[in-house]
Amino acid sequence: MSDFISPFWSTYVAVITVLSIVACVILLWVTARKKVPSDANNTTGHVWDEDLREMNNPLPMWWVGLFIITIVFAAVYLVFYPGLGNAGGKFGWSSKAQYETEMAAGQQAIEPLYARFNGMPPEQVAGDAQAMAIGERLFMNNCAQCHGSDARGSKGFPNLTDGDWLYGGSPEKIKETIEKGRQGNMPPMAAAVGTPEDVKNVSHYVLSLSSSPNDSLRASLGKSKFGVCAACHGMDGTGNQVLGAPNLTDKVWLHGWGEQAITAMVNGGKVNQMPAQEDRLTASQIHVLTAYVWGLSNKPVSTAAAPVAVTNKH
Repeated sequence: MSDFISPFWSTYVAVITVLSIVACVILLWVTARKKVPSDANNTTGHVWDEDLREMNNPLPMWWVGLFIITIVFAAVYLVFYPGLGNAGGKFGWSSKAQYETEMAAGQQAIEPLYARFNGMPPEQVAGDAQAMAIGERLFMNNCAQCHGSDARGSKGFPNLTDGDWLYGGSPEKIKETIEKGRQGNMPPMAAAVGTPEDVKNVSHYVLSLSSSPNDSLRASLGKSKFGVCAACHGMDGTGNQVLGAPNLTDKVWLHGWGEQAITAMVNGGKVNQMPAQEDRLTASQIHVLTAYVWGLSNKPVSTAAAPVAVTNKH
């Protein structure tokens, strides 16, 4: 990224821009000097089909006029608008400033739409049809690229419609995830587990935790080696939402199922990132989006009912 914010690029763009204009001026000057007498043989010597000859005439006047207009327009434009690297122009216009102005105006226009949801808890917002229609559009624009249009995710991207949550599925935790993002990190653990055979044994023990098909002998041998994994996943393998360590006792497999997938995870580790959205969405939008995501796996509270405590599967 530092390559593109270096002062070199500003100078590079300015030089290329000026040279392009100068090249147009030189072209006009060179062609304007050429005078062809009416009786001269003004051909290049190239002949096709015996009588089709290539002429070497000066530019026609209408073409010269277009070059002049281009040069004048470019000079005037560069005085008032950015075009010479970091030079801003006399009007001080920039695409970034225009974007920010338009976005601010747009946010101001739609803020009254969100106003009535701001004072409602997410559990009640999830029961409002208008709020959920807005939440669905926010989800499709900002979340569906990873989690899918149906929010069921895919390999490496969590399913948001079930009750399995890496960091907790309460509205507060969902909001925290949307705002701040998450950085999941499973370090390579092969060296700590032991030999390749030990890693395979641990993989079968992990499979046994969820009653998945496994080699019972390998699983019994891997139980003692699982201790190095228990620091995050717990001795019983139920995970740790504070650390984002998955529950290994259910049948939810974010990065793949089976001995090969688990062995690859132990050997190579995994880094997974959920990008923060607080700089892209307003607080009101995050509030509605939180309610929408929460409502995908929970029963919304009626807007006429009082708020109730909500618990999650994990």
